[in-house]
Amino acid sequence: MRSSHIASFTVATALNYLLKVRSTVVADRRTRDWRLHCRLLAVSMLALFLRGGVLGLLSLGWGWPAQVSIVFAVLAGLAVTMPGYAEGLSSADAGARARALAIGIIAYAFVLRLVYLGSVELLPEEAYYWNYSRHLDIGYLDHPPMVAWLIKLGTAAFGQSEFGVRAGALCCGVITSVFTYRLTRNLFDEATALAAVALAQALPFFFASGLLMTPDAPLTAAWAASLYYLERALVAGRSSAWWRAGVSLGIGAISKYSIGLLVPVTLSFMLWDRRSRHWWRRRQPYAAALLAFAIFSPVILWNAQHEWASFVFQTSRRLAEAPRFALHKLAASALILITPTGVLAVAAGLMGGSARGNVEANAGGDAARRRLFIGMAILVPLTVFAFFSLRHEVKLDWTGAPWTAALPLMAAGMISTGAASSGFRAWLRAAWAPTLVTMLLIYGAGLHYLVLGLPGLGYGKHIELIPVGWREFSRQVAGTVAAFRKENGADPLIVGMDRYAIASELAFYGAERTHSAVETSSAHLFEGIGLMYERWTPTELQEGRNLLLVAWDPRDLTGKVIESRAERLGPIEDDVLRQDGHIVRHYYHRLVYHYRAMHEPRSLSD
Repeated sequence: MRSSHIASFTVATALNYLLKVRSTVVADRRTRDWRLHCRLLAVSMLALFLRGGVLGLLSLGWGWPAQVSIVFAVLAGLAVTMPGYAEGLSSADAGARARALAIGIIAYAFVLRLVYLGSVELLPEEAYYWNYSRHLDIGYLDHPPMVAWLIKLGTAAFGQSEFGVRAGALCCGVITSVFTYRLTRNLFDEATALAAVALAQALPFFFASGLLMTPDAPLTAAWAASLYYLERALVAGRSSAWWRAGVSLGIGAISKYSIGLLVPVTLSFMLWDRRSRHWWRRRQPYAAALLAFAIFSPVILWNAQHEWASFVFQTSRRLAEAPRFALHKLAASALILITPTGVLAVAAGLMGGSARGNVEANAGGDAARRRLFIGMAILVPLTVFAFFSLRHEVKLDWTGAPWTAALPLMAAGMISTGAASSGFRAWLRAAWAPTLVTMLLIYGAGLHYLVLGLPGLGYGKHIELIPVGWREFSRQVAGTVAAFRKENGADPLIVGMDRYAIASELAFYGAERTHSAVETSSAHLFEGIGLMYERWTPTELQEGRNLLLVAWDPRDLTGKVIESRAERLGPIEDDVLRQDGHIVRHYYHRLVYHYRAMHEPRSLSD
């Protein structure tokens, strides 16, 4: 089916070009227009990847017959090629074409996520957060609880499936786009706001945060909402916006702690901007802070009940790490999260020029204040991360949500015209369309690869990074458990010998298959790190149980610690994980009979 899908599309596209499109190209004397042919090729590839998503959803996900699924897949491809070819061949003015391109990017990025949302297997992080939702609480070691609550709502509505887990992320992506549009419209105009939504749908961080169910999804939505209401309060002077800003900040705080960086943004603006200083004497900002604190209070309560474990985990534990220079990694993360074009656009916008012209044309006397608000919203969080990275390691996604403030600035540079948009700025403006289309092609190819594969490409062995094979892995481990049950009359506790990836994925795909909870645990049972598994499956409560240890490396199944924790050990068994008939990687398992809990349980903050 997969090979025939690509082959049939290739033949149909070639015939369509030769029988219909080529005559128009010849009539317009554009047979040697390589830009036109690149556009047509890009549209064709976008259609292929969307068609593959629909085919995978209907045939593999919903179990429809291939003959029926391909009909709807073909229609999805036509929905891209027909308007895409027409726009590529159009001679409309630049403004109309730019608007059509922005709308096309927004629609395609959303639909692409929608059709692949329930087909791509969960990343280990997503499966781990799904386990949060199985142990619903008001706080967790790694993060606040919003990600767990959203997964719980999604799976209650759509079942224990990838779509159910990720439905909240898709909704958060829509919320981010709505508030980005409203913020940008206030700062600039309708055309710039539409361009900002295209960026919010197509730039790497924002595409991923609207697809993958991680704490970044609700954080980014709350960040966008907070920026909008803070702009209304600080720049537009609307006192009623303060309580909405407080709600947004509170929701962000129960999503991920980094939303707190908007507090120094607000305070800095109130100190710097003369017209905003009167808010220091008004009750609204303080009421907003109290409201945000009230929404955040369950997380504080959880920490108070657990020796401040989460706060320690995210603050003093990181500060206590060995000094390590990571500013270069922070800079590299920006290139990945918003593309090199985005980084250059932010730098150009902060230095003035095209964005300034749009602000002054549409903001009257508030132009300088709005530029100040945008600049502080971008630079204050980035400065904090930059200073931190001088002596500490940073993670790829840390600066993701703060880039929300840069979307209006980047969008302004996309649509600027006239003398302010010449030279480098003109080149930058022209680079946006190929950048965004290229990103959509990369997303489409990657998602197609994960669901249907791509010709000539196998799957790498690191399924913890490329989520292909977890469902089959779970099925094979379940076979080992069934054999043990048949011999001993009870299931062993499945223990993944890493922090959380194996345990989380086996729990999710085991529950998907059996429609009941599958109990798993982590390496903390053998003095490793298990994060929340240390609380969900405490060491002392596993005394006397039989365990099935599962690892990627056989060395993780040997050693004095493991030997001292078992009354008896089975042999190390070598298993092979296959996908579509091809070997993905080897994994290993070993049985531990009558586990001995011989050490004191560690604190969650260790």
